[in-house]
This record gives sequence, C-alpha cells and structure tokens, in this order.
Amino acid sequence: MAGKNSGDNRTRTSVSIFIIAGLCCFFYLLGAWQRSGFGKGDSIAVAVTKTAGENCDILPNLNFETRHAGEAGGTDEPEEVEELKPCDPQYTDYTPCQDQKRAMTFPRENMNYRERHCPPQEEKLHCLIPAPKGYVTPFPWPKSRDYVPYANAPYKSLTVEKAIQNWVQYEGNVFRFPGGGTQFPQGADKYIDQLASVVPIENGTVRTALDTGCGVASWGAYLWKRNVIAMSFAPRDSHEAQVQFALERGVPAVIGVLGTIKMPYPSKAFDMAHCSRCLIPWGAADGILMMEVDRVLRPGGYWVLSGPPINWKVNFKAWQRPKEDLEEEQRKIEEAAKLLCWEKISEKGETAIWQKRKDSASCRSAQENSAARVCKPSDPDSVWYNKMEMCITPNNGNGGDESLKPFPERLYAVPPRIANGLVSGVSVAKYQEDSKKWKKHVSAYKKINKLLDTGRYRNIMDMNAGLGGFAAALHNPKFWVMNVMPTIAEKNTLGVIFERGLIGIYHDWCEAFSTYPRTYDLIHASGLFSLYKDKCEFEDILLEMDRILRPEGAVILRDNVDVLIKVKKIIGGMRWNFKLMDHEDGPLVPEKILVAVKQYWTLGDTNSTSSQ
Repeated sequence: MAGKNSGDNRTRTSVSIFIIAGLCCFFYLLGAWQRSGFGKGDSIAVAVTKTAGENCDILPNLNFETRHAGEAGGTDEPEEVEELKPCDPQYTDYTPCQDQKRAMTFPRENMNYRERHCPPQEEKLHCLIPAPKGYVTPFPWPKSRDYVPYANAPYKSLTVEKAIQNWVQYEGNVFRFPGGGTQFPQGADKYIDQLASVVPIENGTVRTALDTGCGVASWGAYLWKRNVIAMSFAPRDSHEAQVQFALERGVPAVIGVLGTIKMPYPSKAFDMAHCSRCLIPWGAADGILMMEVDRVLRPGGYWVLSGPPINWKVNFKAWQRPKEDLEEEQRKIEEAAKLLCWEKISEKGETAIWQKRKDSASCRSAQENSAARVCKPSDPDSVWYNKMEMCITPNNGNGGDESLKPFPERLYAVPPRIANGLVSGVSVAKYQEDSKKWKKHVSAYKKINKLLDTGRYRNIMDMNAGLGGFAAALHNPKFWVMNVMPTIAEKNTLGVIFERGLIGIYHDWCEAFSTYPRTYDLIHASGLFSLYKDKCEFEDILLEMDRILRPEGAVILRDNVDVLIKVKKIIGGMRWNFKLMDHEDGPLVPEKILVAVKQYWTLGDTNSTSSQ
C-alpha cells in the first residue's frame, strides 16, 4: 500500500506541475497576444490583465529585487519612511548655487560673485521648498508667452525699471509681456524681422541660438514660432526674477553669467549668439569673452550685437557716455572679431552682425602674426568649473562642419561628431539603434501618461540625456526639453545633442541646478541614480528635483529595480504620489519605471501627505 500511495502522490505531483506550467504558458501567450494588438479578444485580454495588474505592480518588483539586488533583502517587511518637512518660507525662491547672501562674500571682479557658488554638504537644506500662497499652474503656450500669474513670481520691480522699454507690465493678477526689450521697444517680432533680412533664420540653417544677458527672454520667446530654439541666460542680480519670468513664460533659460568660468556648453554648439544691450564688456581683457563665444559658436554661425557701442557717433549723447570711451570700446571689439576670423556682414542702426568663417585657414596667418594664441590641443568641451582661456579654439577636430543638415532634418540625421568617429564607442549603427530604442520608450511613456502630447507639460528636463534620444522622440512644438549632460557621464555627448538641433547644458547633480524653484513641468531621468550611486546622496538629488518641479508636475524615472527601490523609499517621505511599474517589455526585465506626480501644496499647508 505504501508503494501504491507513493506512486499516486508522484503522479498527482507531476500532473500539478504540468497544469501549473500549462497555465503559465497560457497567460504568457495571452499577454503577448494582447500586447501585439491582433485579434478580436483584445478587450477581454485587457480586462483580465487590468484586473490582475492592479495587484501586481509591486509584487513583481519585490521579486526582482530578490533576484537582482544582493542588498535589497527583506523589503517585504514594512519600512519606516522619514517624512521630509517643508522649508522655512524665506526659501520659497531659493537658488542654492546663486544665493544672494553667499554671492556677496566673493570678489566682484569679472563678475566672479555672480557665478556658481554652491553650499557645502553641511549647509544643504533637507526640506521641501514651498510654493507661494496662491500659486497656480502657468498658462498653456502660447498664452504663457504673454501672461504670467502674479502669484507665481510676485516681483514688480521690473515693471517700474523697464516701464518705457515694454519688458513687462502689471495688470491685476497677472504680468503681461508685450514682447519689448531695451533695444526693441517696438517688439521682438519686428526686431527679428530685421535680423532675418541678414541671417537665414527661416530656412532651418539657424536652429540653436544663445542669448547672453537675456532679460525676460522675449527674443527667445518670439524666435520659437520661427522654429529657432534659444538658450537664454542672465544673472540673479538687481533685476530680480528675470530668468524666473522667462521660465514661467515657457522659454528655455538658466541663471548664468559671463565671468571667469567657461560657459556650460560644448564647442560649436550654437548657430547664432546674441547680445541686446546685455552690458557685457566684450572688448575688455583683450576680448576673452568674445573668445568664449567663439568657442561655442558653430563655423558659419552668426554673432549679433545690439546697443552700445554700435553706431556710437550718432548715439553717444542719448547713451550719456563719452564718445571717446565708446569709440575705444568698438575698436577693441572690431579687433577681437578680426582675430577670431569673424566677418562683419551688416551694421544698421544700433545693430551689427558678424559671421564666423567656416574655414579660418584664410586668416590663420593674421592670427599667428598677432597677439592671439590658438588653444593647445585639448578637449574644448571640458568646461565644468574650468577657467576661460585667452586663446582661440581651432575649428577642426570636434564636429560642427558643413555636413550639418538644416532643421528639422538634422533631428534624426547622423550628427557630424558621430559620422566622423569623434565620439568613442558610438558608431552610426549604435546611434541609430539608440534613436529606435527611445522611440519605443517614449511610446510607452505616452501610454502611461496621456498628457505628454497635449501641451500640459511645456518645460521638460532630461537629467541624463545621453544622445538626446528622449527629446528627439518626444519632439513637438508644444514643448521643449532641457537636455542635461552629467559631468560624470562616461561619454560626453552634449555636442551631438546640439548637432541634432536640440539644446542642453552640462551639470553635476551632486549640486543644485542653475534655476529657480518650480520651473519645470516634467522631469525625466534614465539611469541617473545608477550613475550617481556612489557619488552623492540620493536624497539630495531627489530634493533638488522637488525644488525645480512645479506643483502637480510629473516625474518619469527609468533605472534598475534595486536602485529604484531605494529611491522609492525616499520618495515615500516626500509629497509625491508615485507608482513603480514594469519595463514595457515585461516583468522579467530588471529595468523598471517609476512615475510620480508632485502634490499641490503651498506655504502653510499641513494636510498634504505622500502616497503610493
């Protein structure tokens, strides 16, 4: 009898295993069939998988944690979550690396005190920056170009200081931006029309532009409808909130200054650079600031200078400056431009335009016979906290040649840096594979968040941009993407991103970003936390994300499950609603997606809590 029972047991066990295996195969095939989009039973499959999926978003990830992360054992036990408290009201518009009090402790020479000066680790805030009372979601583009809610940036000083120049006007509960500027009080549109008679703005040749000393960024705001994207910057100074206004309007901008440190952009990045009465001393120090603009200007690119000292003979009385000073200032600018192989192609009224020659060989002898010095062979894209150099960056060796396509063709064309083999480890095939991968990822994001294409998110940031695949796949005239290249990234590909007709910036995420609080609608980060795993605290990065994210803004994180489990624990103490989801290819892929929405809360609110 014992033998017979033993045999029966073995038979039943075998049958059970067979049935379980059969069911697993059936549901796997059902899921694959449902995802494929074929068959009349899709609605049934969706209903079945939706019911099961509601309870399976977390458990599969806990299983993966066990399989792929040696440190992640025991997460099925309840974990204590540290609740992060709101910061003091004085920090509502806190910019850690451009803090006014800290800035005043640094030398004023060459604008050093307006450069980045970040707090040491022991002085970093470990709290959530509150929004001001009455904060509202910005108007959708293009209305946001012209109107900003007063409660979001309650600073009226510019309405008084720049009243006759049509920068900004206060009207009830909103600021109105008529599109004027110091050099274009009649409006940016007419000013751009004048530039377009000389510069090929309309045909896609000029796509990326740099606006130095941008004010409220009206130049960049009105370039947008001409398919030109401008990176604008201005310091945080007595013109309080000018960059904050720019971002509230939905215009790309950062806090920055031309001082002693190289700009955080790669060489040969911009098709056009612009200064409209930006008060930058271009002729000083033998033209070192013009040399820095030359470094980031593409061969064949344009430099526009409006205002003093251009046409000083006519305007010196109106500018209330000695004509001798203005004459000397223009002489120095002209000399520097000549050494840089820039050719003046227009001077009309108070505006002059130079074009950088594509082939500087014709004027190289003049450079060699002058005080100018060509920079030593080195990486011209290595700029983070590096001092400006009194030398001219050579044209050859890092892309930016005449093979660049007009926009929008250049968005998916092979960038010259890759075509010429200048990015180590990235072949043409790998670039094309990356583009295909990000089209797939973005397609999955649009299924998760159906607001992506609606214009709900205007200011978008990619914290670890790679080759710019996310921004390219998402490209839409309703929004723009700030592509951030971490300074510790294995490959420096920001130059490739600019060659695609996109914009971006170098940054180290162990420090605060050069922007005001609440300036981005959506933040994306792929592999960022794995990259910074041993470099700085995850909490510091997440608090910085919270600082720059608007209330009710969205977050999409893509990373390995073991890393996201740790991130999820910290987010549990923040005022975010979030969910951990499987990779679009299914639960067996160790890479996961965490989606989150920042809750709406303002100064004085105490009833908001994080939830999952």
